[in-house]
Amino acid sequence: MGCCQSKGADSKANRIARWRSTGIVALRDAKLKTFPDEVLELDRSVRTLDLTHNKLVEIPVDISKLVNMQRLILASNLIEQLPINIGKLQSLKVMILDGNQITSLPDELGQLVRLEKLSISGNMLMSLPETIGSLRNLSLLNVCNNKLKYLPESVGSCFSLEELQANVCKFADNLIEELPASVCNLVHLKSLCLNNNKVSQIPPNLLKDCKALQNISLHGNPISMDQFQQMEGFQEFEARRKKKFDKQIDSNVMIGSNGLDEGVDL
Repeated sequence: MGCCQSKGADSKANRIARWRSTGIVALRDAKLKTFPDEVLELDRSVRTLDLTHNKLVEIPVDISKLVNMQRLILASNLIEQLPINIGKLQSLKVMILDGNQITSLPDELGQLVRLEKLSISGNMLMSLPETIGSLRNLSLLNVCNNKLKYLPESVGSCFSLEELQANVCKFADNLIEELPASVCNLVHLKSLCLNNNKVSQIPPNLLKDCKALQNISLHGNPISMDQFQQMEGFQEFEARRKKKFDKQIDSNVMIGSNGLDEGVDL
């Protein structure tokens, strides 16, 4: 038994040494119910932390010790909220929280000024904090399959945003009714997806002002193709979309029975 215990201790020591040298802590599918203390003790050594598919209910406040962490991946857990000191993770560039039970995000989220990718789909969010507008380096925001009723006006201050995903599955409650006019400030926006919401109109200058926009997906919303085609800038948007389609067909291009899909229901 002493030998087995010694091997176990050696294995744990080796694992911690590896984490410290690589900066990568990966504990997917490890049946964890709490954050491992040994991870928090690594402090500044952690660059990537992946605890996907465990049974974590909360994120400890001591996570703020991981000040050099750039990637935090906590998908498919049971997390209900983020600690208010999450904003101390000033090096964070990627945060993946898909498939948890989060109902709200703290205002301190806006302190993560280096954040480039925030994915929090499949939670229970009813709103986003206004401070999200402070995330000036954010290029991807994925809030699909939540319970959002609106997007905050401040989202228009996420000037680097290229992809905004707020789809809802067909069998969920349809909630978002309109987009804030500020989305017209997102000059780098390439893809806007709001399938199966309640959007009946979009800001009239969207196609004109968002000159990088190539993909709009509004299926399952009460907006007509006539409305869409009459918007100023539609012809230019159509030209960009078709140019992209001509170059390659990929998962971001919607193909319908008539060829290139318009992105709204006829």
